[in-house]
Amino acid sequence: MAGTMSNIRTVGVVGAGQMGNGIAHVCALAGYDVLIQDADTARIDAALGAITKNLGRQVHREVITQADADTALKRIKPAASLNDFGAVDLVIESIVEQDEAKKKVFADLRSVLRPEAILASNTSSISITRLAATTDRPDKFIGVHFMNPAPVMELVEIIRGLATSQDTYDTSVAFVNTLGKKIANAEDFPAFIVNRVLVPMINEAVYTLYEGVGSVEAIDKSMKLGAHHPMGPLELADFIGLDTCLSIMQVLYEGLSDSKYRPCPLLVKYVEAGWLGRKTQRGFYDYRTDPPTPTR
Repeated sequence: MAGTMSNIRTVGVVGAGQMGNGIAHVCALAGYDVLIQDADTARIDAALGAITKNLGRQVHREVITQADADTALKRIKPAASLNDFGAVDLVIESIVEQDEAKKKVFADLRSVLRPEAILASNTSSISITRLAATTDRPDKFIGVHFMNPAPVMELVEIIRGLATSQDTYDTSVAFVNTLGKKIANAEDFPAFIVNRVLVPMINEAVYTLYEGVGSVEAIDKSMKLGAHHPMGPLELADFIGLDTCLSIMQVLYEGLSDSKYRPCPLLVKYVEAGWLGRKTQRGFYDYRTDPPTPTR
């Protein structure tokens, strides 16, 4: 385990999707007791299945031992509702990238959390200050943005809101250090650092496709072989989720009022079609075939 333990013992994760299960995995492996909750209980079972599989993959690669994996799995418990979060020291919200949905979670936690509990959001783009203002503890609210997939990616962006206290920041830094992650401090501006740079690049790749400059295959090959990116931008968009990419572009466009952040109409069209990438089996590639086939 990296670093000394922070004064956090139990972590509550809200949202059992790809990010939520990755965060639960990382926290349990670092020695924390984890409660994982989702409005859709079926997703909790799916998350526990994914965590088991991903821990198994780490054992196979000799990153961890089988004993590490078994112990981590025992530390993760499903929570039937947010009312089970009464004893947690830290809550990490990792649900859909929408203001109102996040605010509802924070409102529901008001009557549940202990006064000293820290509230963190894994938002990839939304203002921490604005989210904090809707809670009963803006001084104990912070952005802790894990990269996807959380068990593999080394970076966590930490974002202070206007009201975040020094103590909350220090505790959060100590906690992230115990996870063996590296920290980048980001100011509370739309999309922070990584997505401020990454998602407009993806949007530009979609414009390149939209304008007929290159095919899906040509664009991804160009960036993989011409810029040494491990994954082409359209393949990466499918991995992230086209709905998430669109949400981040909309936050940038609305938050910075600059036309360079206008979401590409083709990205909007794919999202309207429900072609959201890997999670729906179709995006810029059709994942029902092996290997996946470009859809344009």
